[in-house]
Amino acid sequence: MSDDQGKGVSHAIKSKLPESIQKMVSKDTEEAVPNALHDTGDANKGKDSHAVGDSKVPKSIQQGLPQKVEEKVPNAIHDTGDKKL
Repeated sequence: MSDDQGKGVSHAIKSKLPESIQKMVSKDTEEAVPNALHDTGDANKGKDSHAVGDSKVPKSIQQGLPQKVEEKVPNAIHDTGDKKL
């Protein structure tokens, strides 16, 4: 049985995460984890790259990274168009 945030059950089809962890987090958190680690059946999850220019990062890795992580990588390696200090 799950609570109003979806805690208490796993929403994954298959997962590399321990079941105890899956049950502790909310459904929203589970859905934020890339399908490669925790597949909830959402085919669009983690499939966006935020690069606007050249990137030396493999496409499969770009697609699995959260935007905030992509933006921390120097533009010389992965150009997201923002100016990094």
